[in-house]
Amino acid sequence: MNHAFLDLLRSFDSSDAMVFNGSAHSYADLCDTVDSWAREFDRCGVRPGQVVCLEVTYTPASCGVLLALMAHRVIVVPLAPLPAAKRAEFLDLAQAEKVVSLDAEGSPTITSTGVTASHPLYERLRRAATGGLVLFSSGTSGRSKASVLDLSKVLGRYGTPKRAKPKRTLCFLTLDHIGGINTFLHTLSQGGTLITIPERTPEAVFAAVERDAVNVLPTTPTFLNLVLISRAYERCSTRSLELITYGTEPMPAHTLRRLHDALPDVRLKQTYGLSELGIMPTRSRSDDSLWLELGKAGFDYKVIDGVLWIRSDMAMLGYLNAPADFDEDGYFNTQDVVQVDGDYLRILSRTSELINVGGEKVYPAEVENVLLEMDNIAEATVCGMPSPVTGMVVKATVRLAEEEDPRQVANRVREYCRSRLEPYKVPLSVEVSAARQHSERFKKIRAAR
Repeated sequence: MNHAFLDLLRSFDSSDAMVFNGSAHSYADLCDTVDSWAREFDRCGVRPGQVVCLEVTYTPASCGVLLALMAHRVIVVPLAPLPAAKRAEFLDLAQAEKVVSLDAEGSPTITSTGVTASHPLYERLRRAATGGLVLFSSGTSGRSKASVLDLSKVLGRYGTPKRAKPKRTLCFLTLDHIGGINTFLHTLSQGGTLITIPERTPEAVFAAVERDAVNVLPTTPTFLNLVLISRAYERCSTRSLELITYGTEPMPAHTLRRLHDALPDVRLKQTYGLSELGIMPTRSRSDDSLWLELGKAGFDYKVIDGVLWIRSDMAMLGYLNAPADFDEDGYFNTQDVVQVDGDYLRILSRTSELINVGGEKVYPAEVENVLLEMDNIAEATVCGMPSPVTGMVVKATVRLAEEEDPRQVANRVREYCRSRLEPYKVPLSVEVSAARQHSERFKKIRAAR
């Protein structure tokens, strides 16, 4: 199969492309898998411009399928394993015409759904003959939206290798997410090696860091907090680890300081990106700073009334299921509230997550950061709760490191917060819960309750 991105991968030949279940797979192996899938697509009638859902995990077989679909210029819809009802919802919303599934051994099943995809955004991609990519948002604070991107513009972000020594990057962010797609395409375009893990736990991640000499760990603030709770980094060698990147949600300042102290020789970098726009180049002010500079290569931004608007060369065409908030100059409303300090920005909150207490704004991350300073609080999630008096009040849900009387916890939380925060930011409701507070993507679930 002829394709510029695949030609780049072929140039890396015998270098390791992936490490899966402890075994290395070369770029030549990966490209052979792509070619074999191209033949299978021809046999099964998969045509350019069709909407093809790929139920994808990080295996050499599924990565080969994903690359083959991209090269085949279909409109690819990558999905992580999902509950049956959510899977059916996403297939229906995407108007999937074919579904590609792999069993545990990597054997394929290609199913025709009988659907004819007719969304106007798909017609635009077919006329351009570029292929497309459909990504669903996490939906942690509402309904999932389906972004439609031009695949040629996505792939155009990844070109000539820039590093003399390719990096070994751990596959943490999933391939149904813009961060996971970025990790996948960037690492391969640089001739690097993707390191897979059997499960996304702190123990599995840091065991892989030691065993497979991982250089780069892309992850989320929520997961890094779990790492600090587990102290898994103390039980494994981190000598190879050079860089941890984090994004998808605000990082608590307390968590960042603890991480910097725990891994002082590892560079910490905040990333920024959206499914609608791609991943922007960033530079953190320092390893323990939440201020970051957004790069302008392929992007531009402005801040209006404290909200970040971005224009991107690879911006989505639109949503399948919602209007897209672009202004007349092509800037997209990210809904992220920011502070500005010269060339640096600090992400404070999504506008949808702001808590309005009697006209005063409360940023959930600010309260969560204070809660994480307290003894025996392992995780904290803050959201708004309706109030007949002030419209909203602050609610905190905490998970404890050790068992403690919930009434005592609530009293401690209010007392400590009163010493650190303005009165309207102090949680009126405090719930102790052992339930998980994050999604499958390790992003905090913070819906108003």
